[in-house]
Amino acid sequence: MRLATREIALLALALLGGAIALAVTAQTRHHTASGPKPVGSYVALAGSSGPQAFGRKTACGGVITSATEGVAHPTLPCGVRVFITFHGHTVLVPVVDRGPYTQGREFDLTDALARRVGLRGVQEIRWSYAAAG
Repeated sequence: MRLATREIALLALALLGGAIALAVTAQTRHHTASGPKPVGSYVALAGSSGPQAFGRKTACGGVITSATEGVAHPTLPCGVRVFITFHGHTVLVPVVDRGPYTQGREFDLTDALARRVGLRGVQEIRWSYAAAG
């Protein structure tokens, strides 16, 4: 029952973020922008899917390679882009898979992304939705 409650809360958060992203997009439609802007600021526990994921087909229809930069999340839609920030490194990446399947994590970073931002083990990250620019 706790898992269902968590999933409902995460879905509500994702829907709220989507509504915020749409509102921000509507307000900035007439301004020129160089790219998406972060919307919101959230804290989550994240780990890496590691090299053992290489060659695995994702729930989003891709295949994880050593160069794939993206995240797995249980409720965010495939392809949605999010900003991931860890130790001063901020990267804009897509949701490429469902997961994580390890208890205590809210995100799994691909091995390439974890290496890029310096994440090892399970750590607290910051993340934001990417508003259309």
